[in-house]
Amino acid sequence: MKTSIYLETSVIGAYLDNDDPFRRDLTIRWFEHELAEYDIFTSILVQRELERLTEPHRSGYLNLIKPMRRLELTEEAAILAEGYISRGIFHRKFLADALHVALTAFHKIDYLATWHFAHIANVRKQARLRLFNTTAGFFNPTIVTPEFLVHN
Repeated sequence: MKTSIYLETSVIGAYLDNDDPFRRDLTIRWFEHELAEYDIFTSILVQRELERLTEPHRSGYLNLIKPMRRLELTEEAAILAEGYISRGIFHRKFLADALHVALTAFHKIDYLATWHFAHIANVRKQARLRLFNTTAGFFNPTIVTPEFLVHN
């Protein structure tokens, strides 16, 4: 059985991001050489975020996620995200970020890959998420940036 991984929108976005060549090149190398080692997931949330972008990148991003499986946005995951917000782990205006984490926790996905340092790949926030998820009886996904998953 492969290790499961959820790709948050910023990881997909880095694939075509010419503003940050390091992040783009590392993401491309990881996609092309190592992503096949994982059971890969995104969600309708990722798809909707990508659909709001303008061309020419929108089509490229949507084609990238087309073969990936989607996690179901369940009522339980939405309630979990609301729990993160009510406890002050996420501000309400970052509901999408809370939902990305809640989806991975509810569906017991091993890794949540993100380049979003401010609201997701933040060690203080991760400590609060672990405490909340453990107390509430939910799985704790490991939140990482792709650079921590590169083997070579």
